[in-house]
Amino acid sequence: MDFKRIVLYGTLAAHAGMAAEARELSVIALFRDKALVEIDGRERLLTPGTDSPEGILLVSADSNEAVIEIDGRRQTYRLGQHIASRFKTAKAQASVRIWPDPTGMYAAPGSINGVPVQFLIDTGATQVAMNKNDARRLGIDYARTGIEAAVHTASGITRSYQITLREVRVGDIVLAAVPASIIDGDFPKQLLLGNSFLNRIEMRRDGEMMELRKK
Repeated sequence: MDFKRIVLYGTLAAHAGMAAEARELSVIALFRDKALVEIDGRERLLTPGTDSPEGILLVSADSNEAVIEIDGRRQTYRLGQHIASRFKTAKAQASVRIWPDPTGMYAAPGSINGVPVQFLIDTGATQVAMNKNDARRLGIDYARTGIEAAVHTASGITRSYQITLREVRVGDIVLAAVPASIIDGDFPKQLLLGNSFLNRIEMRRDGEMMELRKK
């Protein structure tokens, strides 16, 4: 692989009320559409358009120079050039990785309003959905606080209640004010993580692995 070595020194600082933390930054290799950087001894291979966990964005690169964006500012770095800079450390995005069970379904532990639950991920469900028994276990007085509606189930038309959940958590992803549907019966058998949650996050597949990531 044809690349040239360049060393770039800088300082990363965490702001927003936290004490500044000095770090050493080096760009140690450049080649077409890639840059290899090292931060505190940890190597990051950057590609255009994707931020590193530390908040460094590679705009473009070839074997002679790289255009790097740091804290919203872009600059071209050539072979042998050194800089000193301070920039904000990006906050890592909350994410969770899930693999299918033997039946091919994707389930994940989480919580609703602080109470542990087991979710079944269902992109076909309009909302987070649960049966009346799950709602009672979670302490949700859906008949008093919910808006009554009717839904079609395998057993026919069934009464349901539309509510808003204070907090829904899956792994490190936490969302507030999530619409949900309570079915006044024994359906669904498993608590469904539907699109009222899923549409507010990013989902991607890598083979069988599914990753949920907070936007």
